Amino acid sequence: MNEDLKIEALLDLSKTIAADLFTGLTYPWEALPKISEYILKIGPTLSEEIYEKRGEDIWIARSAKVAPTAYLHGPLIICEDAEVRHCAFIRGSAIVGKGAVIGNSTELKNCIIFQNAQVPHYNYIGDSILGFKAHLGAGAITSNLKSDRSIVTIPVEEGRIDTELKKFGAIVGDNVEVGCNSVLNPGTVLGRNTTVYPLSMVRGTVPANSIYKKQGEVAEKL
Repeated sequence: MNEDLKIEALLDLSKTIAADLFTGLTYPWEALPKISEYILKIGPTLSEEIYEKRGEDIWIARSAKVAPTAYLHGPLIICEDAEVRHCAFIRGSAIVGKGAVIGNSTELKNCIIFQNAQVPHYNYIGDSILGFKAHLGAGAITSNLKSDRSIVTIPVEEGRIDTELKKFGAIVGDNVEVGCNSVLNPGTVLGRNTTVYPLSMVRGTVPANSIYKKQGEVAEKL
């Protein structure tokens, strides 16, 4: 079993309202097809003192700051103290964690953003999970569909893990820093506390506590 790719190796589930979604799963990408159903399940149970329902299947914490120019489509949960800035485009099936920042012109689709994660400038996050305090620099995106539309696989020492997903962007572990204008190709998995240089094209898996400089050049953080 590929221990470094398991949920507990990448993500602190105490830092998301979606913790129960991962129950019984082994790898984090297994949660991606379940996000929409999960939101529809827990949305009506959220405290009306903390959340208000806005439109169809949209629950927003009263303490969250949402720009009037942001586009919001359900199913969607925006947690306490989150900030959704000017012209953000949330297409649905998204969970925005407590204290997270969704920036100007950033697009979200079928994703989980953990607490205090930030995608503050011109980012695209599709069919992906961003861990606690993960940060994507300006213009960094997740590419969630292979050019040949085939199933996304994860390279491991024993071969490849078949995710059974045609759309799967990236799993970004807790405290990961992704440099500006980088592309995380379909099926990218970034281990905890990793730093990715700007203008990188990342593919496959990157171990925790690493510095990704370019393909084939990954250094261990000292």
